[in-house]
Amino acid sequence: MTHWFHRNPLKATAPVTFNFYGVASSPAATKICNDLRSSRARLLELFTDLSCNPEMMKNATDLYFSLLQGFIVSLDNSSQDCKLRYIQNFKWTDTLQGQVPSAQQDAVFELVSMGFNVALWYTKYASRLAGKEDITEDEAKDVHRSLKIAAGIFKHLKDSHIPKLITPVEKGRDLEARLIDSYVIQCQAEAQEVTIARAIELKHNPGLIAALAYETANFYQKADQMLSSLDPAYTIKWRKYLQLKACFYMAYSYCYHGQTLLASDKCGEAIRSLQESEKFFVKAEALCKEYGETKGPGTTAKPSGHLFFRKLGSLVKNTLEKCQRENGFIYFQKVPPEAPQLELKANYGLVEPIVFDFPALHAHWTPETLAAFDLTKRPKDDSAKPKPEEEVKPLKEPDIKPQKDSGCQIS
Repeated sequence: MTHWFHRNPLKATAPVTFNFYGVASSPAATKICNDLRSSRARLLELFTDLSCNPEMMKNATDLYFSLLQGFIVSLDNSSQDCKLRYIQNFKWTDTLQGQVPSAQQDAVFELVSMGFNVALWYTKYASRLAGKEDITEDEAKDVHRSLKIAAGIFKHLKDSHIPKLITPVEKGRDLEARLIDSYVIQCQAEAQEVTIARAIELKHNPGLIAALAYETANFYQKADQMLSSLDPAYTIKWRKYLQLKACFYMAYSYCYHGQTLLASDKCGEAIRSLQESEKFFVKAEALCKEYGETKGPGTTAKPSGHLFFRKLGSLVKNTLEKCQRENGFIYFQKVPPEAPQLELKANYGLVEPIVFDFPALHAHWTPETLAAFDLTKRPKDDSAKPKPEEEVKPLKEPDIKPQKDSGCQIS
């Protein structure tokens, strides 16, 4: 498969001890605090562990989130906030805006920020797997599924949890709707790339491949439009990726549409379709160069030298030459001045996010355990006392290099 995907850096976070001295007044309450601290630390470790797989990630996320839910949901399933929701301060950086953290004293902020990182991990896992030279069918299915899981997590955060935040989301930050929507659409588009690769490998109908490529190009175009109103200083590199992929799959679509036209003895139209494909490929090639030269958070790569890119260039060239030969020997048809309008709709292979929900409350949370958290025992001047600033260190991702000009990390 050897696909190549752009990835933004993971979010970084300040350490959280969950030490509520005096407030946690029973062994059961203290145990929950200890388990929260250890399960959070373990989850953060797994984000940068190359040996981590989806099963390990699911086990770690289920444990931490089921414990964290006790700070958010009511045990009686009422709509009332849990009394512990605002007891702890959480700090998280942003994937695009470098290491300047946002802080909220709200467990929901922790839930959505950690959930965001979990979704990013699934995209990074898929990217590492998809870049392998000899990827197996099962691994391709893992890539496809991981991207759909990531899309489902992002969508769930946006629909069900981010609206519950007391502090409004800052414009241009990770939790804003435009960014979340871009991530969802990008995941769907990349999963469809896997579908297209499979359809090509199994020599499916060129019409189906052309339609899937057209839908995928539209996804990338839509994701790019979502980011168009955000500060280009943070989004330009990401947008170059989305634009080059949109052009790349338009080239694919016109190429396979040309094959469909040739099979229907419309050789003149086929040549015009292939010429349009060539035009989009050249544009994608230029965008690849721009992407490689653009500074900002994201992957450092030269996509035009990548196998998936070179293969399309050869396919377009060879198919166009074949159409021109056939027209010179057999059809003698005029080549239309206008490119054919692509009004293609794929009936198969379109990707929808896998529905996601956070795990149920951990069994350790009982009415007795919750009652053992005595908020009256908090120090009277707790909120007024100036606290030392915890340093938010960037996560050391295994396959990236720091980029000096942006203060961000490359992933």
